[in-house]
Formats: sequence, structure tokens, C-alpha cells
Amino acid sequence: MSRGDSLPTLKAVTRTQGANAALKDGSVRPEGFVFDFEEVPVLVKAFRRMVRNLEFDVSEMAFTTYLCARAHGVPFSALPVFLVRGFHHGAIVHNTRLGIRHPKDLEGRRVGVNRGYTVTTGVWARGILADEYGVDLDAITWVLSGDEHVADYRPPANVVPLEPGRTLEEQVATGELAAAIGVSVDHPDVAPLIPDPDAAAFAAFQDSGLYPINHLVVVRDELLEARPELAGQVFDAFERAKDRYVDRLRAGTLDRPGPDDRRHLRVLEATGADPLPYGVEPNRAMIDKLIGHAVRQHILDEPMPLETVFPYPVGRGRTAGAQGAQGT
Repeated sequence: MSRGDSLPTLKAVTRTQGANAALKDGSVRPEGFVFDFEEVPVLVKAFRRMVRNLEFDVSEMAFTTYLCARAHGVPFSALPVFLVRGFHHGAIVHNTRLGIRHPKDLEGRRVGVNRGYTVTTGVWARGILADEYGVDLDAITWVLSGDEHVADYRPPANVVPLEPGRTLEEQVATGELAAAIGVSVDHPDVAPLIPDPDAAAFAAFQDSGLYPINHLVVVRDELLEARPELAGQVFDAFERAKDRYVDRLRAGTLDRPGPDDRRHLRVLEATGADPLPYGVEPNRAMIDKLIGHAVRQHILDEPMPLETVFPYPVGRGRTAGAQGAQGT
């Protein structure tokens, strides 16, 4: 954190997307500080830089990476600014020549996971397998293509590294892996594990009201402790930018909407409410769900209290009473 002529400057990193575009282009300005955004083309590299070296004052962060980092004492804290959400039924592909007719057929086999075991997409996808299809996750050998951002984390015994020089994509195509999460494989023998995954995902959303969170925002503890008002100021800036985006979603005035925009709009149309609510209260069921997955998948030893996950109360008033995409 540096101080300019008048206002403190926070070094920040976040991928440009609908919910934060107004912050990135300067049309929404924070109160009490200014952002100095660094552009990191591969966002997961920024996550690692933040987790291991605290290189930013404010950083977008994968949710379960944050939970793991928090459990291992990394000195940053999350704000309930949920920049990225998505559905994950389509994240799992399998080799069609192996006789897998139901997700439970993965038990006793090897399944790849892109990058680390704590990657949030992998956590949500494994949660789908367990909750919706009754899969015993401990009966699968999970094969990782990379290591963990949180270097001190040790995965369970049924998590192993991929052999050097190999890729998940080729091993799924050959059948050495029965399936994989978070990879794109263009091969005639590889198909989504869950048929019509988009329809399955939206049906699950309509049943549960949960639009899964992938990324949030973290701030270095040193700054939050020195300036107690900073948490609210950062939250407010991100929320004002998101509100502008949601207004444009409602009005149908987005330029060249992409897949994320269209998915958010579908959720908005189904609920009539903000598809990207910020704050703890409108997302409590979602947060509890992800923490539960992290415990059952041996990422956390025990459930983490919400006041530990989000130690700085923000967003009450405007956000706490919102129904959001939860439909509660």
C-alpha cells in the first residue's frame, strides 16, 4: 500500500469481468483510497503470488484456496464480494469406452483433477458427485496435474500426482484415467459424465436455489488492522460496480454478452433477483455448503465459523436483507 498526493493506493489484482468492469475502467471510484490494478493474464498465477508472497493489497481469490489459506494462517481476510459464480455439472468428462454408465461407476478408479485438489471447481464438482449421485469420493484415486497454492496443505492419501511428462487430457483419451475434472478434451471417446450438463445444472439450481460461488476478494490483514474502515470501503466499491452491471443485465444493454453474462441473465430471469448478491447473509446457505464440501473432502479439518471466514462485517443494510439468487 502506497500513499499518493492525497489518497492511499492499494495494489490490486482481479480479472476484468462484468461485475467489476466499472472499477477497472474508472467509472466507479472507491472512497478513501484508489486502486492500482495489475493485469495478470493467468489469474491463478496471481492467486499463488498472493497466497505465498502477499504480493497484492487486494486480490481476487478462489474460495476454497482462501479457506485452505485461512486454515493455515495466511494473513489475509476475505470480504463477501463474490466476483465469480458458475455451474459445474459440465466440468466432469469421462472415457466412454470404460463402461461407465453412472457416476458411481467411478468408484475404485482413477479420476484426474486439473491443477490442485483444493481448486474450487473441483470441490464443487466432487460435491455434485457425492450429493446428487451418491458417489463415495474416498473410493476414488484423484490424480492432480499440479500442486497446491497453499504449500503447507497435505491432501488425503487417495490424492496422487500425475506422472511427469503426461497430461490429464491424454490419459482420459486413452482410458488410463476414467474421468477428469476441469479439462477440455477433443476426442471421440471422451464425453461429459453427466448427460446434458447444462440442463442438469439448471435443474439443480431450481431445486436448491444455490448459484455456486467460485471467487471472492481478500485484503491483507495488516491493512485491515491499521484502517478498520477499509473493509467497508473496499466492499462498497465492488458492490457499486456490480450493481451497475446487474442494472445493465436487467435492461438488456450489455455489449456483446458472453457465456458468463448469459448464465447470470438466466439466473436473474428465473428468480427476478440479483444473480450476484454480495454480503454474508444472502449467501449463508451457499457458504455453508462449500465449507461442508471442504470438510468432507478433507480440505478443512473441521467446519470454519462464518466469523472466522469473514471477520470484518460489511454490507449490512443494502445487502444483508437481499434475497439474491438463493430464492429463500
